[in-house]
Amino acid sequence: MALREEFLEANSAFAAEFKDGDKPLPPARKALILACMDARLHPEKAVGLHIGDCHCVRNAGGRASDDAIRSISISQRLLGTKEVHVIHHTDCGMLTFTNDQIAAKIKEDLGTDAGYGRDFLPFADLEQSVRDDVATVKSSPLVAPDTVVHGYVYDVKTGKLTEVA
Repeated sequence: MALREEFLEANSAFAAEFKDGDKPLPPARKALILACMDARLHPEKAVGLHIGDCHCVRNAGGRASDDAIRSISISQRLLGTKEVHVIHHTDCGMLTFTNDQIAAKIKEDLGTDAGYGRDFLPFADLEQSVRDDVATVKSSPLVAPDTVVHGYVYDVKTGKLTEVA
């Protein structure tokens, strides 16, 4: 069976049992998680959340990129979130390359110039990347100044979350 068919079949079973369609638009816990897109990380499960509890923004590395800040700002201004929880993780692929290396790979594979100065936001120090992203969120003029921001590292081998910032 192709993956598409597996997804649709699984969704049919999910929808048949679905009972959360009456949840309000704003997240019940008034929080947003910014996490890596890594498939080994399931942020909501890792912190005990359910549908409707929290917003979850995911990207490569869980970085506080311009688009992540855009999502945080919308979440706060329109949906009342008050806290941001940044979650990076061990064994992250973002530790394995530089901007120049990924730009060269894109050029090699796609024949496309990734653009001079484009930052793919790789990092060399996992805990420092968390601290940097917490600082970026806190200092953004698009994020409410009284926002509570926490940072963590998730261990992909044990499932344990360790607070960093």
